This record gives sequence, C-alpha cells and structure tokens, in this order.
Amino acid sequence: MNALKNHNKYATSAARLMVLCVPIMLLTGCQGLFGERSANPGINAHYKKNPEAETWIPRFERESREIFNVRHEIVSAMNITPGMSVADVGAGTGLFTGMFAEKVGPTGKVYAVDVVPKFLSYIEQRTAKDGYKNVTTVLCDEDSVSLPESSVDIMFICDTYHHFEYPTRSLQSIWKAVRPGGIVFVVDFHRIPGVSLDWICKHVRGSLEDFRAEFETAGFEFAGQIEIAGLNENYAVRYRRP
Repeated sequence: MNALKNHNKYATSAARLMVLCVPIMLLTGCQGLFGERSANPGINAHYKKNPEAETWIPRFERESREIFNVRHEIVSAMNITPGMSVADVGAGTGLFTGMFAEKVGPTGKVYAVDVVPKFLSYIEQRTAKDGYKNVTTVLCDEDSVSLPESSVDIMFICDTYHHFEYPTRSLQSIWKAVRPGGIVFVVDFHRIPGVSLDWICKHVRGSLEDFRAEFETAGFEFAGQIEIAGLNENYAVRYRRP
C-alpha cells in the first residue's frame, strides 16, 4: 500500500513538472531545454589551429578577393557618421576595423569582435600603429557577440554569418547589442546551386533567403539589398532592429 502511495506521489510530481516544462519549451522554441545544435560543427577550427594573423593576411587582404577590391564602396554604403558606434563582427585581420575607426572619428567607437585571440592582438597593434584610439577588441563566444546591451548603431558582419555555429543564440545576442532603430549590415556569399562556385555551395550553409528568414525570425526587419558594383559572388543587405 505504501509503495502504491509513493508511486502515485512520484507520478503526480512528474506530471506537475511536465506542466511547468511545456510552456517553457514553447517559449524557447523547438530546441526546448536542450539548447541549439551547431549549424556547422568545427567550421572555425582552422582559424584556431593556425591563429597567427600574419598567415591570414594574404588570404583576407588580396586583390583577387572580391570583398577587398570593393571595401571602400562597402563602407560608403553603410552611411557611417561621426560619433556612431560600429561593431566589426568576425573582424579577422582588421581589414574594415580601421576604416570604421576613421569614419566614426574620435567621438565614435568601434568594437572589433572575433573568436580568435591572436586576431584581436594583431588588430590592437595595427590600429595603435595607425593612431586610432577609438577601437576596442572583444573576444566573443561561438554563440554570442559578447557586446554590451544597446551599445551599437551599426553591426557589420562580412563573410562571417555563415561561420556562426549557433545562429539562433548569436542573433539573440545581436538583437540585444544593437540599439532600437540600429542596423545590421551583412555581406555574404550567394549560395545558388548550379550558379555559385562549387566550394561556396559546399562551405556556405544557406542562401540569402535562408539567412533572411533567420534574421526575421529573430525579430529584425529586412531593410533592403544594396547594389554595390563589383559584388558578384557576394551580396550586401541591411536588417533593422525595430
């Protein structure tokens, strides 16, 4: 009899726990209480295995790279003004960081964000040599940009969003970091099977439409695609935090 009472007691407790858990799972989405799975496990491993920034400069900052060739046009399209706060997420060797520092001026602020500590050390040396005192480096996590709440007017993510292992959680952190009315400016590869290069289709996990759906699910508004002469493999788009 006592065993039956204990069984009923435990069954009742379990039922109450399920009642509590169901709303939580609904609120947190289909990942429930188990967290988000990596969208592309190990995609950033090669950067961490060979973290010396100097070895990546020939790859990131070369004439044959489309982004490098139109870097000035990209920055111009961002409409950065003095005094703004800009985050360069996936800053790498700092190709764009110094350009942003010049645009925001001494009253503005630039966050150089990356998951590789030696990239950030190199950016600190590079911007100090160029005389910029408005750059702060930020070591981020795989699932967060690790920036203060409402700290950014424009967040720049160039050829990096497809490297986000945990896009849902990362977008939540981006939402918090961008001020209401702020912009997320994304440059990434077109992924169109049969049109895009084979290595792009293998490396990049989603198309413009796929990534747009992720941003809009996170609450951002699509603010338009920007036509930049010289961008062919890549596209540039804006999202706005309402």
